[in-house]
Amino acid sequence: MPQSSRLATDIAALLRRERGARQLTQQQLADRAGTSQSAVARIERGDRVPGIPLVERLFAALGLQIAVTAEELDSHPDARMDALAARSLDDRIDELGLDQLLNRLGDLPHLLTGSTAALLQGAPVPADAVEIAVRWGDSARFTAWLEAAYGQRWNARWREFGGLYPAPEEPGEHYWSTRYGKIRAQMCDELPEAIEVRHGNRSYRVVPLVTVELTDPQAADLLRRHRQRSAEGSPSAAGPVARTPQ
Repeated sequence: MPQSSRLATDIAALLRRERGARQLTQQQLADRAGTSQSAVARIERGDRVPGIPLVERLFAALGLQIAVTAEELDSHPDARMDALAARSLDDRIDELGLDQLLNRLGDLPHLLTGSTAALLQGAPVPADAVEIAVRWGDSARFTAWLEAAYGQRWNARWREFGGLYPAPEEPGEHYWSTRYGKIRAQMCDELPEAIEVRHGNRSYRVVPLVTVELTDPQAADLLRRHRQRSAEGSPSAAGPVARTPQ
């Protein structure tokens, strides 16, 4: 499963959080740091590790500096799950951009699966894209939606989005970046059985957790880790932070 660099993901989340806390737009932060809004947007998407001088300028413009720490190799997923468990489901849904993307999907038949389905059922597993199941029979409709949403397919060779045809039938991983956020699709002959999860004023059709564990090895491993650590009462691991210069 393709993923951006862990460091890029951490920096992206940290910058979004600190910028949002100061109620600044990307353009306002860019003006303060002497860069472009598009550069800020790229960093906040977390697609690749940005240059250190630019990162330092951006955080300096927020009155902060980056503090780098080292940790055990396996501790990062645990720290992310601990951080997610401490946040409300509303916050996790908003950060993923789930509702916005689902609104744009319109009447395309789909189910939520993978880590997205697990998240909606209360599991604090990291989700870096909205994960859906789509029937091969709806592939043409899905392709048309991707093209209208300026979808760029993940290119494993270049480790970035773009340079491949978006249609699911074409070679490549079923992972796209769109104007509404990132989306990962499980293409199938028929949609799996689903349950309905209600949160706030919205209902979501999701694959049950037991099915997620049987069909998504990465999500299954994270769920097992979370249950084991919850039983052991393990403390949260420390992660990268932004600090106010002394």
